[in-house]
Amino acid sequence: MDTLTLNNDVAMPALGLGVFQTPPDETRAAVEAALRTGYRHIDTAAAYGNEREVGEAIHASGLARDDVFIETKIWISDYGYDATLHGFEKSAAKLGVEKVDLLILHQALPSAFDRTVEAYRALETLLDEGRVRAIGVSNFMVDHLTALLAKSTVVPAVNQIEVHPYFQQRQVQAFGAEHGILTQAWSPIGGITFYRDGSHGSTLEDPVIAGIADTHGRTAAQVMLRWHLQQGRSVIPKSTKPHRIAENFDVFDFVLSEDELAAVDGLDTGRRGGPEPTDITLEKFGRPVPEA
Repeated sequence: MDTLTLNNDVAMPALGLGVFQTPPDETRAAVEAALRTGYRHIDTAAAYGNEREVGEAIHASGLARDDVFIETKIWISDYGYDATLHGFEKSAAKLGVEKVDLLILHQALPSAFDRTVEAYRALETLLDEGRVRAIGVSNFMVDHLTALLAKSTVVPAVNQIEVHPYFQQRQVQAFGAEHGILTQAWSPIGGITFYRDGSHGSTLEDPVIAGIADTHGRTAAQVMLRWHLQQGRSVIPKSTKPHRIAENFDVFDFVLSEDELAAVDGLDTGRRGGPEPTDITLEKFGRPVPEA
Protein backbone atom coordinates (compact mmCIF):
# COMPACT_ATOMS: atom_id res chain seq x y z
CA MET A 1 0.00 0.00 0.00
CA ASP A 2 1.34 3.41 -0.95
CA THR A 3 0.94 6.25 1.53
CA LEU A 4 0.66 9.99 1.11
CA THR A 5 2.00 12.50 3.60
CA LEU A 6 -0.47 15.25 4.43
CA ASN A 7 0.57 18.86 5.05
CA ASN A 8 0.80 18.22 8.81
CA ASP A 9 3.03 15.14 8.32
CA VAL A 10 0.25 12.61 8.96
CA ALA A 11 0.64 9.54 6.73
CA MET A 12 -2.54 8.42 4.95
CA PRO A 13 -2.99 5.28 2.84
CA ALA A 14 -3.36 6.49 -0.73
CA LEU A 15 -6.25 4.17 -1.57
CA GLY A 16 -9.33 3.73 0.57
CA LEU A 17 -12.74 2.09 0.41
CA GLY A 18 -15.66 4.47 0.00
CA VAL A 19 -19.12 3.59 1.33
CA PHE A 20 -21.23 6.32 -0.28
CA GLN A 21 -24.77 4.99 -0.91
CA THR A 22 -23.84 1.63 0.59
CA PRO A 23 -26.86 0.49 2.63
CA PRO A 24 -26.08 -0.02 6.31
CA ASP A 25 -26.91 -3.74 6.07
CA GLU A 26 -24.25 -4.15 3.32
CA THR A 27 -21.64 -1.81 4.75
CA ARG A 28 -20.21 -4.08 7.42
CA ALA A 29 -19.58 -6.94 4.97
CA ALA A 30 -17.99 -4.60 2.43
CA VAL A 31 -15.64 -3.05 4.98
CA GLU A 32 -14.75 -6.45 6.41
CA ALA A 33 -13.92 -7.69 2.90
CA ALA A 34 -11.79 -4.61 2.27
CA LEU A 35 -9.84 -5.00 5.49
CA ARG A 36 -9.20 -8.69 4.73
CA THR A 37 -7.93 -7.68 1.30
CA GLY A 38 -5.45 -5.20 2.77
CA TYR A 39 -7.23 -1.85 2.74
CA ARG A 40 -6.31 0.30 5.71
CA HIS A 41 -8.31 3.43 4.85
CA ILE A 42 -12.11 3.67 5.08
CA ASP A 43 -14.04 6.77 3.99
CA THR A 44 -17.54 7.37 5.33
CA ALA A 45 -19.71 10.35 6.29
CA ALA A 46 -22.42 11.36 8.71
CA ALA A 47 -24.79 11.80 5.77
CA TYR A 48 -24.21 8.24 4.53
CA GLY A 49 -25.98 6.75 7.54
CA ASN A 50 -23.49 3.89 7.86
CA GLU A 51 -20.80 5.12 10.26
CA ARG A 52 -21.90 2.63 12.90
CA GLU A 53 -21.47 -0.32 10.54
CA VAL A 54 -18.04 0.95 9.48
CA GLY A 55 -17.00 1.04 13.12
CA GLU A 56 -18.39 -2.42 13.78
CA ALA A 57 -16.46 -3.88 10.86
CA ILE A 58 -13.20 -2.27 11.96
CA HIS A 59 -13.68 -3.53 15.50
CA ALA A 60 -14.55 -7.05 14.29
CA SER A 61 -11.44 -7.16 12.10
CA GLY A 62 -9.17 -7.50 15.13
CA LEU A 63 -6.83 -4.89 13.67
CA ALA A 64 -5.29 -2.37 16.05
CA ARG A 65 -7.04 0.98 15.95
CA ASP A 66 -3.85 2.70 14.77
CA ASP A 67 -3.68 0.34 11.78
CA VAL A 68 -6.88 1.67 10.16
CA PHE A 69 -7.20 5.23 8.86
CA ILE A 70 -10.77 6.43 9.43
CA GLU A 71 -12.11 9.38 7.46
CA THR A 72 -15.57 10.88 7.92
CA LYS A 73 -17.45 14.07 7.08
CA ILE A 74 -19.64 16.63 8.83
CA TRP A 75 -22.93 17.23 7.02
CA ILE A 76 -24.17 20.78 6.29
CA SER A 77 -27.02 20.47 8.80
CA ASP A 78 -24.39 20.35 11.55
CA TYR A 79 -22.44 23.43 10.39
CA GLY A 80 -21.72 26.16 12.91
CA TYR A 81 -19.11 26.02 15.65
CA ASP A 82 -21.02 24.27 18.44
CA ALA A 83 -23.12 22.18 16.05
CA THR A 84 -19.99 20.87 14.33
CA LEU A 85 -18.37 19.95 17.62
CA HIS A 86 -21.51 17.98 18.41
CA GLY A 87 -21.47 16.50 14.92
CA PHE A 88 -18.02 15.11 15.65
CA GLU A 89 -19.28 13.59 18.91
CA LYS A 90 -22.10 11.85 17.03
CA SER A 91 -19.75 10.46 14.40
CA ALA A 92 -17.13 9.31 16.90
CA ALA A 93 -19.79 7.55 18.99
CA LYS A 94 -21.20 5.72 15.97
CA LEU A 95 -17.73 4.74 14.78
CA GLY A 96 -16.85 3.61 18.29
CA VAL A 97 -13.62 5.61 18.43
CA GLU A 98 -12.23 8.45 20.47
CA LYS A 99 -10.14 9.91 17.65
CA VAL A 100 -10.83 10.30 13.93
CA ASP A 101 -7.89 10.31 11.54
CA LEU A 102 -9.35 12.75 9.00
CA LEU A 103 -12.45 14.89 9.55
CA ILE A 104 -13.69 17.01 6.67
CA LEU A 105 -16.59 19.31 5.82
CA HIS A 106 -18.83 17.59 3.28
CA GLN A 107 -19.77 20.66 1.20
CA ALA A 108 -18.80 24.32 0.95
CA LEU A 109 -22.40 25.52 1.51
CA PRO A 110 -21.82 28.82 -0.34
CA SER A 111 -25.32 30.08 0.51
CA ALA A 112 -24.33 30.12 4.21
CA PHE A 113 -20.56 30.39 4.04
CA ASP A 114 -20.27 32.03 7.48
CA ARG A 115 -21.62 28.80 8.95
CA THR A 116 -19.07 26.89 6.87
CA VAL A 117 -16.26 28.99 8.33
CA GLU A 118 -17.56 28.42 11.87
CA ALA A 119 -17.73 24.69 11.17
CA TYR A 120 -14.12 24.74 10.01
CA ARG A 121 -13.13 26.64 13.16
CA ALA A 122 -14.60 23.72 15.12
CA LEU A 123 -12.44 21.33 13.10
CA GLU A 124 -9.41 23.45 14.00
CA THR A 125 -10.36 23.15 17.68
CA LEU A 126 -10.70 19.37 17.41
CA LEU A 127 -7.30 19.21 15.72
CA ASP A 128 -5.72 21.37 18.42
CA GLU A 129 -7.23 19.15 21.12
CA GLY A 130 -5.88 16.01 19.45
CA ARG A 131 -9.31 14.53 18.81
CA VAL A 132 -8.66 14.40 15.07
CA ARG A 133 -5.31 13.89 13.36
CA ALA A 134 -6.04 15.95 10.24
CA ILE A 135 -8.81 18.15 8.88
CA GLY A 136 -10.02 19.04 5.42
CA VAL A 137 -12.89 19.81 3.10
CA SER A 138 -14.88 18.24 0.28
CA ASN A 139 -16.38 19.68 -2.90
CA PHE A 140 -14.70 23.07 -2.36
CA MET A 141 -13.99 25.02 -5.52
CA VAL A 142 -11.20 27.61 -5.89
CA ASP A 143 -13.34 30.51 -4.69
CA HIS A 144 -14.47 28.52 -1.64
CA LEU A 145 -10.90 27.56 -0.78
CA THR A 146 -9.71 31.13 -1.24
CA ALA A 147 -12.39 32.46 1.10
CA LEU A 148 -11.72 29.76 3.69
CA LEU A 149 -7.97 30.30 3.70
CA ALA A 150 -8.53 34.00 4.34
CA LYS A 151 -10.52 33.23 7.50
CA SER A 152 -8.76 30.20 8.97
CA THR A 153 -5.43 29.36 10.51
CA VAL A 154 -5.02 25.71 9.45
CA VAL A 155 -4.70 24.92 5.76
CA PRO A 156 -6.97 21.96 4.88
CA ALA A 157 -4.99 18.77 4.47
CA VAL A 158 -7.38 17.35 1.88
CA ASN A 159 -10.01 18.49 -0.61
CA GLN A 160 -12.14 15.53 -1.68
CA ILE A 161 -13.67 16.30 -5.09
CA GLU A 162 -15.08 14.54 -8.13
CA VAL A 163 -12.13 13.55 -10.32
CA HIS A 164 -12.02 10.90 -13.03
CA PRO A 165 -10.80 10.82 -16.65
CA TYR A 166 -13.92 12.57 -17.97
CA PHE A 167 -13.94 15.32 -15.31
CA GLN A 168 -10.54 16.35 -13.98
CA GLN A 169 -11.03 19.75 -12.28
CA ARG A 170 -7.46 20.77 -13.06
CA GLN A 171 -7.85 24.32 -11.78
CA VAL A 172 -9.04 23.09 -8.38
CA GLN A 173 -6.27 20.50 -8.26
CA ALA A 174 -3.63 23.09 -9.18
CA PHE A 175 -4.84 25.51 -6.52
CA GLY A 176 -4.71 22.74 -3.96
CA ALA A 177 -1.20 21.73 -4.94
CA GLU A 178 -0.06 25.36 -4.71
CA HIS A 179 -1.33 25.56 -1.12
CA GLY A 180 -0.38 22.09 0.09
CA ILE A 181 -3.91 20.69 -0.09
CA LEU A 182 -4.03 17.08 -1.30
CA THR A 183 -6.67 16.23 -3.90
CA GLN A 184 -8.69 13.17 -2.99
CA ALA A 185 -10.84 11.75 -5.78
CA TRP A 186 -14.38 10.58 -5.23
CA SER A 187 -15.93 8.64 -8.13
CA PRO A 188 -12.33 8.03 -9.27
CA ILE A 189 -13.39 5.61 -12.02
CA GLY A 190 -16.45 7.59 -13.10
CA GLY A 191 -18.86 5.17 -11.49
CA ILE A 192 -21.96 6.74 -13.00
CA THR A 193 -22.78 7.21 -16.68
CA PHE A 194 -21.36 10.39 -18.14
CA TYR A 195 -21.84 12.24 -21.39
CA ARG A 196 -18.99 12.49 -23.80
CA ASP A 197 -19.16 14.42 -27.09
CA GLY A 198 -22.94 14.68 -26.74
CA SER A 199 -23.57 10.96 -26.34
CA HIS A 200 -23.80 8.52 -23.49
CA GLY A 201 -20.53 7.00 -22.52
CA SER A 202 -18.75 5.36 -19.61
CA THR A 203 -15.13 5.57 -18.61
CA LEU A 204 -15.23 1.79 -18.16
CA GLU A 205 -15.96 1.42 -21.88
CA ASP A 206 -13.64 4.13 -23.17
CA PRO A 207 -11.46 2.77 -26.02
CA VAL A 208 -8.37 4.70 -24.93
CA ILE A 209 -8.55 3.32 -21.40
CA ALA A 210 -9.43 -0.14 -22.73
CA GLY A 211 -6.36 -0.09 -24.98
CA ILE A 212 -4.08 0.79 -22.08
CA ALA A 213 -5.72 -1.91 -19.97
CA ASP A 214 -5.06 -4.51 -22.68
CA THR A 215 -1.41 -3.49 -22.86
CA HIS A 216 -0.95 -4.16 -19.16
CA GLY A 217 -3.32 -7.10 -18.81
CA ARG A 218 -5.45 -5.06 -16.42
CA THR A 219 -9.02 -3.81 -16.19
CA ALA A 220 -10.18 -0.32 -17.12
CA ALA A 221 -10.89 0.41 -13.46
CA GLN A 222 -7.35 -0.57 -12.46
CA VAL A 223 -5.88 1.69 -15.15
CA MET A 224 -7.89 4.66 -13.90
CA LEU A 225 -6.91 4.08 -10.29
CA ARG A 226 -3.27 3.77 -11.31
CA TRP A 227 -3.57 7.05 -13.28
CA HIS A 228 -4.73 8.81 -10.12
CA LEU A 229 -2.08 7.29 -7.89
CA GLN A 230 0.81 8.10 -10.24
CA GLN A 231 -0.35 11.71 -10.38
CA GLY A 232 -0.30 11.96 -6.59
CA ARG A 233 -3.99 11.82 -5.78
CA SER A 234 -5.72 9.88 -3.05
CA VAL A 235 -8.48 7.63 -4.40
CA ILE A 236 -11.68 6.36 -2.80
CA PRO A 237 -13.24 3.68 -5.04
CA LYS A 238 -16.50 2.14 -3.90
CA SER A 239 -17.84 -1.40 -4.23
CA THR A 240 -19.77 -3.92 -2.17
CA LYS A 241 -18.59 -6.92 -4.21
CA PRO A 242 -15.56 -8.69 -2.70
CA HIS A 243 -13.99 -9.45 -6.10
CA ARG A 244 -14.28 -5.79 -7.17
CA ILE A 245 -12.94 -4.63 -3.83
CA ALA A 246 -9.93 -6.89 -4.36
CA GLU A 247 -9.53 -5.80 -8.00
CA ASN A 248 -9.48 -2.13 -7.03
CA PHE A 249 -6.74 -2.83 -4.50
CA ASP A 250 -4.51 -4.67 -6.97
CA VAL A 251 -2.99 -1.55 -8.52
CA PHE A 252 0.41 -1.20 -6.90
CA ASP A 253 2.50 -3.52 -9.08
CA PHE A 254 2.35 -1.92 -12.53
CA VAL A 255 3.23 1.50 -13.93
CA LEU A 256 1.68 3.59 -16.69
CA SER A 257 4.04 5.31 -19.12
CA GLU A 258 4.10 9.08 -19.53
CA ASP A 259 2.34 8.67 -22.88
CA GLU A 260 -0.38 6.56 -21.27
CA LEU A 261 -0.88 9.10 -18.51
CA ALA A 262 -1.12 11.85 -21.11
CA ALA A 263 -3.65 9.84 -23.11
CA VAL A 264 -5.94 9.57 -20.09
CA ASP A 265 -5.40 13.27 -19.37
CA GLY A 266 -6.71 13.95 -22.86
CA LEU A 267 -10.13 12.45 -22.09
CA ASP A 268 -11.36 15.35 -19.96
CA THR A 269 -14.78 16.62 -21.06
CA GLY A 270 -15.20 19.27 -18.38
CA ARG A 271 -18.65 17.90 -17.61
CA ARG A 272 -19.50 17.27 -13.98
CA GLY A 273 -21.38 14.12 -13.02
CA GLY A 274 -22.26 15.01 -9.44
CA PRO A 275 -24.21 18.03 -8.20
CA GLU A 276 -22.93 21.54 -8.72
CA PRO A 277 -21.34 22.75 -5.46
CA THR A 278 -23.21 26.05 -5.80
CA ASP A 279 -26.54 24.16 -5.76
CA ILE A 280 -25.99 22.77 -2.27
CA THR A 281 -28.24 24.69 0.13
CA LEU A 282 -29.76 23.95 3.50
CA GLU A 283 -33.20 24.39 1.98
CA LYS A 284 -32.60 21.68 -0.63
CA PHE A 285 -30.22 19.33 1.14
CA GLY A 286 -30.44 20.01 4.86
CA ARG A 287 -31.60 17.07 6.93
CA PRO A 288 -30.94 16.19 10.55
CA VAL A 289 -28.17 13.73 11.32
CA PRO A 290 -29.50 11.25 13.93
CA GLU A 291 -27.91 11.13 17.35
CA ALA A 292 -27.55 7.37 17.18
